[in-house]
Amino acid sequence: MIDGKDKVSKIYKVLEDKKAYDIKILYIGDLTIVADYFVIATGSSDTHVKALTDEIEKKLMEDGVFVDHIEGYNWGKWILMDYGDVIVHIFQQPEREFYNLERLWADAKEIVLDNRI
Repeated sequence: MIDGKDKVSKIYKVLEDKKAYDIKILYIGDLTIVADYFVIATGSSDTHVKALTDEIEKKLMEDGVFVDHIEGYNWGKWILMDYGDVIVHIFQQPEREFYNLERLWADAKEIVLDNRI
């Protein structure tokens, strides 16, 4: 089974490869029982946000990791993917600025990937 760190790394790579921008990883495991990590990224359009979501789901499924729940796909402005210990938020810029999860979770530790967590 793939652990949270490996999921985050794979998700990050997909987001980078598919040209998401402003990708942030927050470790929230010390602050809540909801998850261990938030991965937050921005796409440039409804189509881009959906494509990022589809590719994450496809790549993780290849490793036997299945999404528990997806919210907001039809809308395409903010899509949430729940992988249990990892929650992925893919926004368009106006929604990201409005909801400002980084401010809401300001006490979380930001993780910077250098090929490993």
